[in-house]
Amino acid sequence: MSSNGWPRVPLGNIVSHRKEFIQICETEQYKRCRVQLGARGIVLRDQIMGCDIKTKKQQVCHSGELLVAEIDAKVGGFGIVPESLEGAIVSSHYFLYAINNGRINKSFLVYYIKTPAFQEQINAQGSTNYSAIRSHQVLEYEIPLPDRKEQDRIVAKLDALSARIDEARECSRQIEQEATALCRSVIHSAEASEKVELSRLLRLRPPDVEVEPHLTYEFAGVYSFGRGVFKGPVKTGMEFSYPRLTRLREGDFVYPKLMAWEGALGVVPPDCDGLVVSTEFPVFEINTDLVLPEVLDVYFRSPDIWPLLSGTSTGTNVRRRRLKPADFLKFRMPLPSQKVQYQLRKIVQRTKVIHENTVTMITQLDAMLPSILDKAFKGEL
Repeated sequence: MSSNGWPRVPLGNIVSHRKEFIQICETEQYKRCRVQLGARGIVLRDQIMGCDIKTKKQQVCHSGELLVAEIDAKVGGFGIVPESLEGAIVSSHYFLYAINNGRINKSFLVYYIKTPAFQEQINAQGSTNYSAIRSHQVLEYEIPLPDRKEQDRIVAKLDALSARIDEARECSRQIEQEATALCRSVIHSAEASEKVELSRLLRLRPPDVEVEPHLTYEFAGVYSFGRGVFKGPVKTGMEFSYPRLTRLREGDFVYPKLMAWEGALGVVPPDCDGLVVSTEFPVFEINTDLVLPEVLDVYFRSPDIWPLLSGTSTGTNVRRRRLKPADFLKFRMPLPSQKVQYQLRKIVQRTKVIHENTVTMITQLDAMLPSILDKAFKGEL
């Protein structure tokens, strides 16, 4: 019995383990799903032909079922199968449980499995050296179970809060989209301007770091599809074969030769200053007397530019196209006037502030959720 008077019941009272396997057909296509960690739900992993699936016995998911990852349950690897993944398959390393909707509001269960109280039960039973849990253990986890009317009341309040968080996320997404469109429109307004070769705007920097086996190096990477430069792994000199590296400086321009045509280009942000990249990543110093870094960053994050770069890449296979620095420097782009460039910089700076404020707000709302869930399942909401 909970402190609020609600009975505590084993999950086995409201869910039942369903263990049914199908034989994979070589000529059919299947959806595979995966469980996000931190109890963040179930998403599509991929769609794949049966001939490419190694294990030919798989389980079929049904929407509304509880899906638990055998190994990742200890880090929040569980959730409810959404309607979009009806019929998706998972391996025997997952457990599927049908929910008795007559006994519990499914959304009540969805919220409860996100609580620390639920996660602590998993950790307690999975504390042995072998990190995986067993299917029968899930049935032993307990859940507070008020009457259906109280369940519905709690779900309604939690749904309202979740809707506000989703609204804030959507607002952030729209702001970012509109700001990006505005920045690109400023660049494209200069299309009538004389196009200049990048060789006038950029200077290729030679590798400047001699690799020593006993030292560690923090690498940077560049996301595809215009998502910019990011912090990568830390490696010792013994873990890679490059004799020399290039140290990034804030405001440099960089791309990987192999993925540039997919929009993997960007200006080095402040948090990547001092990181290193291999010689597969050409690094350029920007001539800021002629062009501001923000102009290059916005221009090369534009999807309509990437196909133009693919034409200058070489390779016998589409996935193996490489953009050589010499070819990249021959690429021509419109150069806005200094006045327009500084207008663009102001827009970028203001957009960044708005985005950071919105992210902070969303983070604060997300941080409130665990305490609100705790109150809800103590009967204090």
